[in-house]
Amino acid sequence: MSSLKADFDELRERVRQGRDLGNAGFEPVYYLVFPPSAIIEAKRQTPAWVARLKQDGWHVAEFSVAQAIEEILEADPRHAIWQGADQRAPLAWARTNESLANAVTGSRGLLPRLEAQLAALDGKQNTLLLVTDLEALHPYVRIGSIEGQLLGRFKVPTIFLYPGQRTGRTGLRFLGFYPSDGNYRSVHVGG
Repeated sequence: MSSLKADFDELRERVRQGRDLGNAGFEPVYYLVFPPSAIIEAKRQTPAWVARLKQDGWHVAEFSVAQAIEEILEADPRHAIWQGADQRAPLAWARTNESLANAVTGSRGLLPRLEAQLAALDGKQNTLLLVTDLEALHPYVRIGSIEGQLLGRFKVPTIFLYPGQRTGRTGLRFLGFYPSDGNYRSVHVGG
């Protein structure tokens, strides 16, 4: 099993090589795949990884999925309703999660926020987007469905820090317990 450091170094090299390919049908999307048990270690390493990418000449923009979800849920007009429902029935998770998932995947949810971040970076030389905290997507949505909807909008290299497992060349198992999803059109390193 490879180490996070070795996998990150391989990822840096792949991103560097991808820089020379241009946009001839290549979506510059990369996943650093690591076991869910390494989430804490990946979080510890992220500041050092950002520093290494900057030393490589990249301007690094960060997008925290956890922060975006928190902002989405806090701003949703149903926030007070959710809190009241939670106080009345704190163990009614299925219904609560369904309502929260609707907010996260809705028209003011995660997809438009990530799309806006990508649009803001379009045309900026030597810039990449680092997407962190993917574990916060559970149980609302998987990143593969978001990646698929953003196809054609990745104009800068985008790195997803993905807790899960690789299954074959294109498949990933989010958090190691979701079913394998083979619809990713990205480069996977590690896992």
